[in-house]
Amino acid sequence: MNAGASGSPVLTVLVEDLLRSDPGSPAVIEVGERPRTLSRAELAAEADRVSAALLSLGVEPGESVAFQLPNWAECVSVILGVMQIGAVVAPIMPVFGAREVAMVLSRSKARVLVLPESFRGRAHAAEFPAVAAEASARDLPLLVEHVLVVGARDPHGELRAGAVARPDPHGAPDATDVEWHDFDGVLAAAEVDAAAIATRRPGSDDVAQLLFTSGTTGEPKGVQHAHRSLAEATALEVAHLGLTGDDRVYIPSPLAHQTGFLYGLLVSWRLGTAAVVQPIWDARAALEQAFGQAGAGFVQAATPFLMDLVEAVEAGAPAPASLRIFVATGAAVPRELAERATRVLDTAVCGAFGTTETCLGTLSAPDDPPASAWGSDGRPLVGIGLRIVDDDGTELPPGREGHYELNSPTMFLGYLDRPDLTAEVFTADGWYKTGDLGILDAEGFLHITGRVKDVINRGGEKVPVVEIENLLFAHPSVRDVAVVAMPDERLGERACAFVVTADGASAPLDFGEMQAFLAGANVSKYYWPERLETIEALPRNPVGKIQKNLLRERVAALVESERAAGAPPSARESASA
Repeated sequence: MNAGASGSPVLTVLVEDLLRSDPGSPAVIEVGERPRTLSRAELAAEADRVSAALLSLGVEPGESVAFQLPNWAECVSVILGVMQIGAVVAPIMPVFGAREVAMVLSRSKARVLVLPESFRGRAHAAEFPAVAAEASARDLPLLVEHVLVVGARDPHGELRAGAVARPDPHGAPDATDVEWHDFDGVLAAAEVDAAAIATRRPGSDDVAQLLFTSGTTGEPKGVQHAHRSLAEATALEVAHLGLTGDDRVYIPSPLAHQTGFLYGLLVSWRLGTAAVVQPIWDARAALEQAFGQAGAGFVQAATPFLMDLVEAVEAGAPAPASLRIFVATGAAVPRELAERATRVLDTAVCGAFGTTETCLGTLSAPDDPPASAWGSDGRPLVGIGLRIVDDDGTELPPGREGHYELNSPTMFLGYLDRPDLTAEVFTADGWYKTGDLGILDAEGFLHITGRVKDVINRGGEKVPVVEIENLLFAHPSVRDVAVVAMPDERLGERACAFVVTADGASAPLDFGEMQAFLAGANVSKYYWPERLETIEALPRNPVGKIQKNLLRERVAALVESERAAGAPPSARESASA
């Protein structure tokens, strides 16, 4: 086991040993439209060819290699091939457009980029000139020299026209000198030098991952994680949940996000089990293929994935007999949904909370009392400290709401090239400020009550947003809900509820019905939302977090428009798409 100063193992070396044992066992199972299985031997060979190709392009230890790939088997090979030579994985979400891609490429200083020829109707490779133009317009340096195109060949093995020769019709700077390569062709031509790969094995304190935050509350920042912190995070979760090598890991979340990368792929490496990847989310395909055929037993994913599985089973799809544990992260799970999922899916639903910077800090377990397992955000994992403090930094007793801070061995190394921003998120005594509000109960379970930036301050009184959302979610006409602040001239802020109507509901929830429902739940009128907006779908980022900033902007624009038109500042409801 390769270890650095901290003594923590490096997962890529763990994988080396794993792939040598039982080489015929599946290592990666891709489900969906193009099912593919890689055995351990095949993954090892493909990852070695990726490493050899990168070395031939001059990639050095510590250098970022960027890729914008869906959850294809090739993505796993790229990740392992990058990491095992000490380079840094710099994933880009497949849904990102030219602006976001230009930002990641510029800040990561990546010279090598791996792209799909196309995915879900988008010609990613053909979009690169637009990325270069965006970088030029924003005065962002673009250092990309080589682009490797996955899927450049047709089913007959022939190169698609223009797949690896991208002219720049706009004459965008920094795009004309890029050398294009067919991914399969490069790998086939790669001469693997096992000794050269071995000499570049990373140590536990070397940077393994550069992951840019989603930027829903501010400008995206480059989070750097060492091999040590990622390895420790997988070990903590496996021990806490009692996962074993029999628990195949299902990964519907993007491998370009920490949930899919760390708590999907890297957990499967820790367990020595197959990673079941799905490029395009489809609940029925998940139930039939990931669980029914591949036999996945563990998944960590956001609330929308859980909701879709429950609704698919309720609509007649087969229940996931192999699924043992579903850890819900990325967005708060309404208590009613968690209870329903436990019953409908016949599986343990566990609450959890973490950040890109810290990995998971809290997690419930299958043997916790159900109301605590899915009615909270879990308890601290071994070795992780958490505290709730007031505005002055004084620690609060159980039951009091305050700022949630934690101290963890899985902490990130800092934001890339931004020591100023890194310093801002730590207290004087070294605790990480999550920016969340929470309560620690008497049993040690954490209850996140909202983001500091999502607080609704109604005339000096804070509205319990999460509690109101949980109550409204339980209404039979409600499929999804978010409560946000809207501006008010007299009180500063009032609450607005955005509601998605449940499938099969006879009519959308109306304003009076909402008030009556909350009154029946004995909720103080002071906390009732004073506006109701019906919406087709809540805006979410690629990993399922509700983008409340967009909802706040939307209702603020409505309020301003009504104010300009002379409408009275009273409670009202409306419907919008």
